[in-house]
Amino acid sequence: MKKLEVRLTHAPGQERVVGQLAEAEHRVYFEYDPVFLQSPTWLSPFKLPPEPGLHEHRDLAFGPLFGLFDDSLPDGWGLLLMDRCLKRRGVALETVSPLDRLAYLGTRTMGALTYHPPALLEDRDRELMDLQVMSREAHRVLQGTSGDVLPQLLRAGGSPGGARPKVLVGIRGMTMISGEDDLPEGYTHWLVKFHTAQAARDDGCIEYAYAAMARAAGLRVPATRLLETSGGDRFFGVERFDRQANRRIHVHTLGNLIHANFRIPGCDYATLLKVARVLTKNHADVAAAFRLMVFNLLAHNRDDHVKNVAFMLNSEEEWQLAPAYDLTFARGPGGEHTMTVDGEGRAPGYSHIRKLAAAADLSGREVAAVVEAVSEAVAGWPRFARVAGVSKESTRTINAEIRQCLKRLGP
Repeated sequence: MKKLEVRLTHAPGQERVVGQLAEAEHRVYFEYDPVFLQSPTWLSPFKLPPEPGLHEHRDLAFGPLFGLFDDSLPDGWGLLLMDRCLKRRGVALETVSPLDRLAYLGTRTMGALTYHPPALLEDRDRELMDLQVMSREAHRVLQGTSGDVLPQLLRAGGSPGGARPKVLVGIRGMTMISGEDDLPEGYTHWLVKFHTAQAARDDGCIEYAYAAMARAAGLRVPATRLLETSGGDRFFGVERFDRQANRRIHVHTLGNLIHANFRIPGCDYATLLKVARVLTKNHADVAAAFRLMVFNLLAHNRDDHVKNVAFMLNSEEEWQLAPAYDLTFARGPGGEHTMTVDGEGRAPGYSHIRKLAAAADLSGREVAAVVEAVSEAVAGWPRFARVAGVSKESTRTINAEIRQCLKRLGP
């Protein structure tokens, strides 16, 4: 039987044992620690409430782990790097269990959950990051032409979610170091995304422009930067909202909160608004989730799946909607939104959002104000694109789609 101790790590030296994860005969179990239950934190209220006894993960249609712990695992890019490392060690991938992957990450996880004992990794001193080198190495990994992956890329790129290559870094002024774990004083935690072979070379500029446009639309967005290399590449950087200095914040994605597989489109924005209302008990968070939906509809961000929106626990252990992230132009699966709007994914209109708003106790006045504010910001796409250095071709392509969205969403 494989076992892992799960801890809620708030900061270096400040942690609580949450419980024990175990795997036996291809079944996963979890049991909360009795001391944790004396004053529990509701880390996953819907699928793993803090109750005594052994919890067996039976929702295998969702995945091999409880959603609470699945949020600690990376998706395509991070798993690719993890597999490269394991194969280099001579490990047969078919023998690797979900608990093995959590142990591999150990304390180098996103969010506040850590796993013990962590697998032993090479202990390396902090190294200065060269984004040009990291990007080139990431392309080699994606193309399958890289034999040995740079250890720095394995560590800094192995835990973030999503399929696009990325690394975790620490930034202080113009200095950048690897940032997969706690940082020296004065550094802040950032995530940097690289280009993919399929994406345009200005995709970082596009995402940077979208972040600025989202702020203008009234969304809460983390600090962002365009990081330019000596080779002329410009990469999108975003400050991590799961870190405040070296303090860790517990974050739970919508998909893993409700055990909805993000790879299978099947969720509606009505679910997001309902979860926001039940979980946060705060009308402002419901309104913020509604504003995010309207932005995605008007800005033609159709990669709006259930892991691209999340909730977080604040210092008072109250749930709130996390800042918006992964906002960019995307055509979506089959040209549709990944999350539907009252069942409509291809051409949602004002009537669809009004119906969802009414069910979420948002007034007609609130709806009109949000749509007006977001429309005004999104209509300024060419200006945001110009400031961010987006190519003229990409600017025109995106602008044409946005104009259609603005026309369709008009009241």
